[in-house]
Amino acid sequence: MHDSDLIRNAANFVPLTPLTFIERSATVYPDRLAVVHGTVRRTWSETHARCRRLASALVAAGIGKGDTVAAMLPNTPPMVEAHFGVPATQGVLNTLNTRLDAEALAFMLDHADAKVLLVDREHSRVMRAALARARVRPLVIDVDDPSYDGPGEAIGSVDYETFIASGDPGHAFRMPDDEWDAICLNYTSGTTGNPKGVVYHHRGAHLNAVSNILEWNMPLHPVYLWTLPMFHCNGWCFPWTVAARAGVNVCLRKVDAATVFDLIRSERVTHYCGAPIVHGLLANAPEAMKAGIGHVVSAMVAGAAPPASMIEGMEAMGFDLTHVYGLTETYGPATVCAKQDDWKSHDIAERARLNARQGVRYHLEAAVDVFDTATLARVPHDGETMGEIVFRGNICMKGYLANAAATAEAFAGGWFHSGDLAVVDPDGYLRIKDRSKDIIISGGENISSIEVEDVLYRHPAVLAAAVVAKPDAKWGETPCAFVEVKAGREVAADDLVRHCKAHLAGFKVPRTIVFGELPKTSTGKIQKFELRARAEAMA
Repeated sequence: MHDSDLIRNAANFVPLTPLTFIERSATVYPDRLAVVHGTVRRTWSETHARCRRLASALVAAGIGKGDTVAAMLPNTPPMVEAHFGVPATQGVLNTLNTRLDAEALAFMLDHADAKVLLVDREHSRVMRAALARARVRPLVIDVDDPSYDGPGEAIGSVDYETFIASGDPGHAFRMPDDEWDAICLNYTSGTTGNPKGVVYHHRGAHLNAVSNILEWNMPLHPVYLWTLPMFHCNGWCFPWTVAARAGVNVCLRKVDAATVFDLIRSERVTHYCGAPIVHGLLANAPEAMKAGIGHVVSAMVAGAAPPASMIEGMEAMGFDLTHVYGLTETYGPATVCAKQDDWKSHDIAERARLNARQGVRYHLEAAVDVFDTATLARVPHDGETMGEIVFRGNICMKGYLANAAATAEAFAGGWFHSGDLAVVDPDGYLRIKDRSKDIIISGGENISSIEVEDVLYRHPAVLAAAVVAKPDAKWGETPCAFVEVKAGREVAADDLVRHCKAHLAGFKVPRTIVFGELPKTSTGKIQKFELRARAEAMA
């Protein structure tokens, strides 16, 4: 009865896409500030017009449905514009990691069959080398950011401003024919073999952008500071989130504490995201640098669980920290450690323990669970039984580009398999124990590297810590800790061993401790694969 003569049509069913967000903000709030970058200050109507010019020029250059446009850009206004102008052609945006080498970049250009490449002058050298290795011959567009005064040269056939000036500011966006259509392509880190290309659809980008608003209770007109690279999971979908709320994109080419605090004060920044290293950088900055911030700043952290010292440091600055978890394959964050009112009554140690968990599913994700890796049965909510975190819903990727085998493996049993091992606490909150490849098996006993790292982070002298397996003739493997010490602090290996013994079973205590700066990705994640190689070499 409820379907009889009721036909899906253009009036009652429209594909979801985040492109609608900028159109609405430009119409409803045309004169509100949208982009800040040095002396550049543009409204939403101006930004929308530039995005339409970009789309128009790309269409004239032959870009259409399914064509890949690659972008080697820092967090600058053209990167914001690319998140709308490229999908508005029905093309696919591929944001490239600005820290990668020429060989990896050449693979990505070829694998994605890039038709156009946007290149910031700072990255012209590596992209010239990548293009020399690549099979494809994209149209190369130079982006010359006036705020950049470092080395670099033009390697393309046209500069960005000239290119978009040829476009029509009244050009109509080409909306997706189907919300399942691809909107973006993001490559995984590729620590073993070639990276995998993760394909996003318009529906997922729309829903995760809205989920970001809901998880953060983000009000109208937030001022968002781009401390998180936009090339990383499309900035966790925040280019579209900010547009949905008609907020301000405060662009930032490079993260350093002094600049971040200056912008928070001058632009009255209300929100920013980042890996733990970014928040640690701010929390451990000199007190004089933090002075003069009289408003609450909402901060989102993903990756390693925030230690008590970080939460305490954030609170002291008046920053409200929210812990999220996700992967490239889930459009960035897909779970949140949703805070409960009664947590405020606990001391800092207990608040840190509660806030360190990966939490519960995002509003618009259908389901997140923890399954036994062998049987795919749900684990009990006892905080002890370990299994693999799995996702299901609209904010899971379409799959891996041109990699059917990897896609089938990732979606086995009708769930996306994260590869992260976790337990579920009695209150239903997930708590990661380790990556499946990072579990240390010593004398037949499983040791969670994250558990050991959490204890190391509690030491007041520790800035960053990573624990990996070191081959051992007797035990098979033993924990090896790599530790980065806070500036101006000193600590000996014996001190850290005693600290660990006070909180861990003896077999979990690191047998080896190595001091020094930890290798990190461009998004601040510690590169454990490199540390594993070091540990193996030491053994």
